[in-house]
Order: sequence, then structure tokens, then C-alpha cells
Amino acid sequence: MFVEKLRAAQQKNQSFLCVGLDPDPELMPHPDVASFLHEIVEATKDLVCAYKPNLAFFEALGVGGMQTLLESIRGVPSHIPIIADAKRGDIGNTARFYARALF
Repeated sequence: MFVEKLRAAQQKNQSFLCVGLDPDPELMPHPDVASFLHEIVEATKDLVCAYKPNLAFFEALGVGGMQTLLESIRGVPSHIPIIADAKRGDIGNTARFYARALF
């Protein structure tokens, strides 16, 4: 089912682009993470074949971050698949956010 959904999104949008959703508040133009991610999805939904939220960045924001993750997922058009980036042995920047979430 996932592969079919991915292929359909690739065909519909003529794209192989997957957009990562990695909200780092220190690098964002405004502090409202949910609004920022909504703007990204709205601006790219006809250009991508998938979205990939990096769970470390959401987990580092605590319970509110997990709520933001759910809101962000709900904002993705239903024909576009979502890939959870949840690998724990990741690069330094992502590992830093996992550390924030856990400690």
C-alpha cells in the first residue's frame, strides 16, 4: 500500500522530492513551529512525493512537540505519504535533539 501511494504521488506531482520536516526553533524565522511547518507543507504540497518528519526534533520540544507532529501530519494532503525519520543512531545535529528529548 505504501509503495503504491508513493508512486501515485510521484506521478501526480511529477516529482521524486521528499521534504524533511525538521523543526529547529533556533533556525526558524518565527517561533511558532506548527505554523512554520504548515507554511512549508502548503508551499510544497504540489512539488513533493513525500514528507519526512524527523521525530528527534519534535520529541525535543516535549509533549507540545508531539502535538505539533500530529498537527503537521494532519496537514499533509492524504494522497502524499509520510515517512517517519526515527533512526536513533543519527548524525550529530539529530543526535543532539534526541539527547534533549531524553535528558
